[in-house]
Amino acid sequence: MSSVVFDANCRRCDRLACFLDEVKAQHPDYFCRPVPPFGAEDARLLIVGLAPGMHGANATGRPFTGDFAGILLYETLYRYGFASAPQSLSATDGLHLLDCRITNAVKCLPPQNKPVGSEIKACRDFLSAELDGFGRGGVVVALGSIAHRSVVAGVGLAQKDFRFAHAAEHDLPRDITLIDSYHCSRYNTQTKRLTAEMFAKVFQRAREIMG
Repeated sequence: MSSVVFDANCRRCDRLACFLDEVKAQHPDYFCRPVPPFGAEDARLLIVGLAPGMHGANATGRPFTGDFAGILLYETLYRYGFASAPQSLSATDGLHLLDCRITNAVKCLPPQNKPVGSEIKACRDFLSAELDGFGRGGVVVALGSIAHRSVVAGVGLAQKDFRFAHAAEHDLPRDITLIDSYHCSRYNTQTKRLTAEMFAKVFQRAREIMG
């Protein structure tokens, strides 16, 4: 994977660009730009989320850092040896990922955390480029159905052949395995749609595949 594919100054989506400007005016100390992927470019595990959260990645500039969804994610990554610490507090806290990389299907904060279809599509070439450079035999974990569909589209496959379901596994080109998971959002965890045990099993399986 190459960081060249990420455009830190991207403003191709008018709605998102204008919204980021509004949020920056309200919170001058927030990052409020497209959030870059985090982790080694040659990692064998790629985690794909939906989009930065208002007071999380949009504030800190690191995926899943500073918001509720990141609590379970980083605890689980640490448990299975994919992170150097169980908490990600800021982009300068010294935490590093181990054979793991985190990105989002949409790199900019969307209003109400809901990107529209045209925005998801407009951002897809960044994800496609990452997937094109992803190593043979790696594992991609998609957090939520939008991330799942973006990965499938990003490698040029038909959605009808790859149905999203928690813990479902899909074979992608170059011996890459896609594992689906419900998103580790506050709503999903508090309603028990996703439990810590369910989430852990996804990453346990990823570790088993990676060896």
